Amino acid sequence: MISYNINGIRAALKKGFSNWLISVNPDIVCLQEIKALKQDVSLEVFRRQGFSHVYWNAADKKGYSGTAVLSKIPAEYYNCCFSNSVTDNEGRVQVLRFNDFTLVNTYFPSGSSSEARQKIKLNFLKDFHAIISSIKTSSPLIICGDLNICHQSVDIFDPVRNKEKPGFTKEERQWLSDFLSIHQLEDVFRRYNPERIQYSWWSYITKAKERNAGWRIDYFLAESAFVRTKKPKVKYLQAVNFSDHCPVLLEF
Repeated sequence: MISYNINGIRAALKKGFSNWLISVNPDIVCLQEIKALKQDVSLEVFRRQGFSHVYWNAADKKGYSGTAVLSKIPAEYYNCCFSNSVTDNEGRVQVLRFNDFTLVNTYFPSGSSSEARQKIKLNFLKDFHAIISSIKTSSPLIICGDLNICHQSVDIFDPVRNKEKPGFTKEERQWLSDFLSIHQLEDVFRRYNPERIQYSWWSYITKAKERNAGWRIDYFLAESAFVRTKKPKVKYLQAVNFSDHCPVLLEF
């Protein structure tokens, strides 16, 4: 399974994203920040690769936000409407139930553009917690996507200078700690790599990737029991450059 903030699906396709997918051959691809309506993208290229099930959740605003799941496996249940303006109007949450697990693909608001957007982000965190609490399933829960939060100091380049910036505030970090605890979830990568420096986003503006001055804001979270029994592995594919983020691979 791949999770990837693609930062514009149409631009990524022009750069060869579909050919790269062939080489990786995942069963499920969770995309964030697709920035496109379904009718504006030729989905046939994905269907030819076996992704016969496409779940598209575009934002109302054109060229902005949005999530999508490409799957070779049909979902038994799908929902992207939660009666919330940010989750629904900006296409930020998808819930899919497969035979062996329940999957949530999400793209959290950034909050970095203004104080107003940061307030929207904090409200979104409350709403997201409520969405996860409302999921009724006996199958293991997997959450993936761009959370726009660095959880620990090891997850961010220069934690001192970036202290209390949106994405690394005490409130956001505490929310993520509480969220993991309440829902009995684990950050799969940190479960097996507690001290390893690994980032998933690098600013284009400062050419941060050249210096590896990044933030780890893209995650796979999974229920603790699932992690213990399946022993999943997470890899950050840092060499892939279709976006300012790198893809995240989950194997189990």
